[in-house]
Amino acid sequence: MTGHRSGRFAAVDLGASSGRVMVGEVGPDTLRLEAAARFPNGPVPADDGLHWDVDALVEHAVAGLATAYAAGPLTSVGIDSWAVDYGRLRAGRLLAQPFCYRDERRNQVGPARVAELIGDEELYRRNGLQHLSFNTLYQLAADDGLDEADQVLLVPDLVAAALSANAVTERTNASTTGLLDVTTRDWDTELMVRLGLDVTLFADLVDPGHEIGHLIPTVSDRVGGRIPVVAVGSHDTASAIVGTPLSSDDAAYVSLGTWALAGLELDQPVLTEDARRTNFTNEGGVDGTVRFLTNVMGTWLLSETLRTWGETDLAGMLRAAEAYDVPVPVVDVQDEMFLPPGDMQARIGQWCHEHGVAPPRGRVAAIRCIVLSIAAAVATAIERAASLAGRSIGVVHVVGGGAQNSFLCQAIADRSGLPVLAGPVEATAIGNVLVQARAAGVVGPTLADLRALVARTHDLARFAPHA
Repeated sequence: MTGHRSGRFAAVDLGASSGRVMVGEVGPDTLRLEAAARFPNGPVPADDGLHWDVDALVEHAVAGLATAYAAGPLTSVGIDSWAVDYGRLRAGRLLAQPFCYRDERRNQVGPARVAELIGDEELYRRNGLQHLSFNTLYQLAADDGLDEADQVLLVPDLVAAALSANAVTERTNASTTGLLDVTTRDWDTELMVRLGLDVTLFADLVDPGHEIGHLIPTVSDRVGGRIPVVAVGSHDTASAIVGTPLSSDDAAYVSLGTWALAGLELDQPVLTEDARRTNFTNEGGVDGTVRFLTNVMGTWLLSETLRTWGETDLAGMLRAAEAYDVPVPVVDVQDEMFLPPGDMQARIGQWCHEHGVAPPRGRVAAIRCIVLSIAAAVATAIERAASLAGRSIGVVHVVGGGAQNSFLCQAIADRSGLPVLAGPVEATAIGNVLVQARAAGVVGPTLADLRALVARTHDLARFAPHA
């Protein structure tokens, strides 16, 4: 796939609350993105816990690709999604729908089982990951159905396999499992054995830009062509950082959606004890980069609050909250009480009661509390990342859906004391199509080249900190 002057590239971009098929028209001085399809996604309750409906995601992806192809030929397709969740297969067939990382029971069982087998300090030296109770290795430790499986695939690899009939694991998402050696970036088979995992369950690793295969006949007949499926940064944050117009070493980023992933792009991991204790992670990025970041609770708190209220006017609520001039508390959004679905306003009240502070009164005050609390957590994360990596920060890039939230972007600028550049909103899909376009020989070859194209073709909103 080399030598094209331009092309149309389809990004199947799957988020934890919604999905989309985006089409990017890419050339040396062209980067235009349009939506071919958008569809809902979310955890599905079952008797044994929360699951994802991957079959429905595949069906939505195929329908979206058909719509995209109807508007013109597609050069290739790439898939990205959230991290850590996986499906069990046998002879290429999905045995059950994957568990959702928000499933509470598994999040209690897995870490305890792993802790019996390996200490936190050694685990961090091996995989460089922050401790999150839902990391893949913890989920696997709590999985009583692995004996039935002959393969485990992460969500984007499940979708790619359904489209192409080829099973591989893309390396940036593999880095979130806790089973990848942070230094060699290969599977840590010794760790797998120590955790009692069958090493043959895990597929071969591939890098972004690798051609996985072509759409299988049953899919290509519906879509309209036998199109290549190309590995991208299949962890959505890996793609988002490709699509972030970082132009200097003093830039931090926040990929702001359901989660806020706040940190720095580095050449080498930071594996110090301070990094471990402050819960920073070293995840794989495109071109061997390191995403040195930490997870901060993001717009999940807003969306879940509005869902609980039956409220749909987020923009109106944010305007009212920004204008609200009564002091509100700043709560610790990292508290695990905010992780599961439920009544977030009630949980904020509970948190405030436990910490001896007055809770926000009314819905507008609750929204203001949430926004300021997210901003405080993001600013703290950026400051810690800089300190741990020995960097100074001069600007913060906010990308993803949260870049549209001007109240939150201004709050991040005010809390951090740093200018914020917001956009592009669709950074993940942009990074997805840019990696495909580079594989096709349309753009590149460096990440700086890809980001320069983003900067030339997209206007960014600037938020200066208030004095």
